[in-house]
Amino acid sequence: MRFGILLDHQYAKGDDLRARTGELVELVQHIRDCGYDSVFGVHHYLSNLATPQPLPVLSRIIEHSGDMQLGTGILILPLGHPVHWAEEVATLDQMSGGRFVLGVGAGYREDEFASFGVDLAKRSSRMFESLEVMKKLWSGEEVHHEGAHFRLDGVRCSVLPYERPHPEIWVGANGPVGIKRAARAGYSWLAPSNVKRNWAVGNLEAFRAELAAHGEDEPGRTYPIQRDLCIADSREEAFALAGEYARRSYGSYVEYGMDYFESMWQDICEKALFFGTPDDIAAKIQDFASAGFDHFVFRVQWLGCPPEVSHRIIERFAKEVMPRFKEVS
Repeated sequence: MRFGILLDHQYAKGDDLRARTGELVELVQHIRDCGYDSVFGVHHYLSNLATPQPLPVLSRIIEHSGDMQLGTGILILPLGHPVHWAEEVATLDQMSGGRFVLGVGAGYREDEFASFGVDLAKRSSRMFESLEVMKKLWSGEEVHHEGAHFRLDGVRCSVLPYERPHPEIWVGANGPVGIKRAARAGYSWLAPSNVKRNWAVGNLEAFRAELAAHGEDEPGRTYPIQRDLCIADSREEAFALAGEYARRSYGSYVEYGMDYFESMWQDICEKALFFGTPDDIAAKIQDFASAGFDHFVFRVQWLGCPPEVSHRIIERFAKEVMPRFKEVS
């Protein structure tokens, strides 16, 4: 069983990003010292929040991350060119000694796609073709590619990943079609944070069935999921500690047409957040682990949340919950 932290480096406009980056480095050091397995960055352009880009952020924290995996959770792949992404990711994988995890997603925000001149309706096709091109480039061989979105004629990647043949790839998908397509291509599926337990478990079962049907259900594959985490002496105390910050972060999505995060907030609290006592959290993890998930990536930062709250959650989980699973892994 592995546990990671999603670095929610999204801040109010006008915030002191240099100071926030320093806090982020300190947080990563704390995550490392508490024995976590991974840290991940987030990605958006033109956001209603100040959102430093994930690849520079991850580059900044490499030297502070020990032997943890570092990755994107997720990178909006259709908004860039696969040559650019291939060389950027390979560079980070070299710098980290093969610890990079490429988590990708198709995106959803119309203003991002319109500003980049990319057709939103073709984002999934563009994402999967990008991954195909990137893997060809990472082979080190001369690449000839003629696809629906990209054309390469006899070129070679100038930087190859440290991890061969390429870094681990996770595909974030929120619908059955995308989830099954990820399985057919042989990638891991990254289950999203804000979905109910039965939805996540049911789609994992469908994903694994699709993997098996296409001969891709190999040993050692990762089955990751994201969740929001707050641990306290009671569920009520957990929500008192971080509930308002979490609601504020989810509320920022309303501007992008996702108003159910406001109208169905209580439902999200009940079904999707890992907020509660150590025993509560351990029971939730065991439930999801029994269904097949084996890498939990927790968000413990939210909009306006003081760093000491995030540090407290990270440390308490490491001391009171993580050992229950690490001892039997």
